Amino acid sequence: MTQTPNQNFTTSLLARFGPLTDHRRIFAIAVPMIVSNIAAPMLGLVDTAIIGHLPNSIYLSAVALGAMVVSFIYLLAVFLRMTTTAEMAAAFGADDRRAQRSITYHALIIALLLGGVIIALRPWLTEFAWWLIEPQANLLTLASDYIEIRLWAAPAALINLVILGVLLARQRARQAMFLVIFTNAVNVIADIIFIIGLDLNVAGAAYASVLAEISTAMLGLWLIRQQLPRRSELRLEQAHLTRFIGMNRDVFIRSLALQLCMATMTGYAVAFGTVVVAANAVLMQFLMLISLGLDGVAYAVEALVGAARGKQSRQLERHWMRLTLIWSLLFACCYSLIFWWAGDWIIAQITDLTDVRAVAQQFLPWLYLLPLLAHWSYFYDGVYIGLGWTTGMRNTMLFSALFGFVPVVLLSQMLLTEKNANHGLWLALVCFLSTRGLSQWWLLRRRLLS
Repeated sequence: MTQTPNQNFTTSLLARFGPLTDHRRIFAIAVPMIVSNIAAPMLGLVDTAIIGHLPNSIYLSAVALGAMVVSFIYLLAVFLRMTTTAEMAAAFGADDRRAQRSITYHALIIALLLGGVIIALRPWLTEFAWWLIEPQANLLTLASDYIEIRLWAAPAALINLVILGVLLARQRARQAMFLVIFTNAVNVIADIIFIIGLDLNVAGAAYASVLAEISTAMLGLWLIRQQLPRRSELRLEQAHLTRFIGMNRDVFIRSLALQLCMATMTGYAVAFGTVVVAANAVLMQFLMLISLGLDGVAYAVEALVGAARGKQSRQLERHWMRLTLIWSLLFACCYSLIFWWAGDWIIAQITDLTDVRAVAQQFLPWLYLLPLLAHWSYFYDGVYIGLGWTTGMRNTMLFSALFGFVPVVLLSQMLLTEKNANHGLWLALVCFLSTRGLSQWWLLRRRLLS
């Protein structure tokens, strides 16, 4: 049957941008993870509200400070989620059930060992945090108690990262979303019981989080029970363990370099005064908004490219890269337009301090550009994880930090006046993101052409 010109155009368009079913597969992973990213802070607001209604503000300050320290420790351990996704996605794509069970087992062993190390190092980790932050004495005691209690759940928290990696790799994003919401829901209910009912204030908030982490780990292990090893498979394989540890090391170094760059930006801003620090903090919330969408696409890239690697199909890898890149670009363009059109309104929703809003508006134009540059590193991180190429992630991050971020920070702070020095920090961030995207593209192109 002869096709009409319109039908020919539609067929050509679908051939170029992929069949609709493939785009649905992308969104089946991306949308639940976007919802998870939104749900976690929204439910966390309830947690904060409960503490915030206690008679003394020091309780809220102690929980906020303690939670920041614990979150930073767990954030550095996010390599467990990434490496588990990388290895599991390939095994899932190859339909190798035994490899999936072996990957889960080795990842859980590493999570338990690291969790045990964190528990053993609790006093020193707390002391190091206070050496960096130097809080007031009365705040220090309460926040220390909070951290000491929270870190007892470190093994469970790290197990949850492994479980999330397994679910994402097997493209079970709805269950991953359910676990994130479950964690926060248990935390809120436990807060009400421990803080309001038992009057445990800061300790109650910590116990609630511990209960949430442990409950989630138990539920998560049940959800991935088919991927847990059988008794006959409970043995460590040296080659597999060595590769896993190497990948985790690479992603840890990458994450540490990223956090140090962000911390350096904040550290330099302190010299410009509290208003500039507050304005930068407000604008950094725009980066959080960017991550809501781009993270969702990146998760889809990891799972789909990883499964294609398991099928040993370069053509399929490129297919998923092309389709997910389309959505990453669309999200980036939408963010830029939204920030240009409603940036002032977003700032006004975050703070009502007139001087902070005025300063934030001065630097807002950097945020119009940022999504268009940031999306490349989100996208390529997903590709590199899917390909299991963690050395590439590590090397491009270190290169970008040393040659894209540090020189621009140092030169801008030497050459610019105090009035414009904060523009230098935002320029350094833009150069950092640009260097990351370009170096990742160049290295990946070399690999694909080899």
